[in-house]
Amino acid sequence: MSISKFIHDKTATLSAKRERRKEARPGELLDAALDLFVEKGFTATRAEEVAARAGVSKGTLFLYFQSKEELFKAVVRENISGRFKEWNEEFETFEGTAAEMLSYCMNTWWERVGATRASGITKLMMSEAGNFPEINAFYQQEVIQPGQTLIRRIMQRGIDRGEFRPLDLDYAIYSVIAPMVFLVLSKHSAGTCGDPTLPGNAAKYLAAQVETILYGLSVQPAAGKPAKGKA
Repeated sequence: MSISKFIHDKTATLSAKRERRKEARPGELLDAALDLFVEKGFTATRAEEVAARAGVSKGTLFLYFQSKEELFKAVVRENISGRFKEWNEEFETFEGTAAEMLSYCMNTWWERVGATRASGITKLMMSEAGNFPEINAFYQQEVIQPGQTLIRRIMQRGIDRGEFRPLDLDYAIYSVIAPMVFLVLSKHSAGTCGDPTLPGNAAKYLAAQVETILYGLSVQPAAGKPAKGKA
């Protein structure tokens, strides 16, 4: 091999490696940022820490994200809000009952978000949103509103098909949201200390919540018999 060809090949290889590294950097920065936001919160996380954990300079971070706020928004889109397109497509093609869809929704949320590092963003927003109105408005638009809309669609589908009784969906959606939020907050608060009073089996916990949402706490009367205490 000639010297000129060797130099050309070496240069091409280095260039390709640099290009692959450049393409990887945004993802590495988002991973590092997610870890730090969940560990330390939004206020305490510094841009230079994110850059150092990702193995790049602070200047490199700002080539991709103009501010810590923009970095946080990108983390939310990558890990949570970017999934709503997929989830709404699943809603359109789901062939089971509304009850089955509700169970699927809650369990899928746990598998794809709740059980992952991204669930820590929920705790972060609940503790720090009041100090950052712009971030709060972004999170409401990108996560809260689409999530509520999807749950509303599931419950409305059950009502339209005669599977669920008519409900005030402005408030009924929180019967689904509340147990999921509790599970996440437990995981990222007392759960980090191994608190034995918290749900230890997420699947059983969610199954119990679905059953309670669908059937309530009252004993269901047998067909043709009045409920206890009724004439």
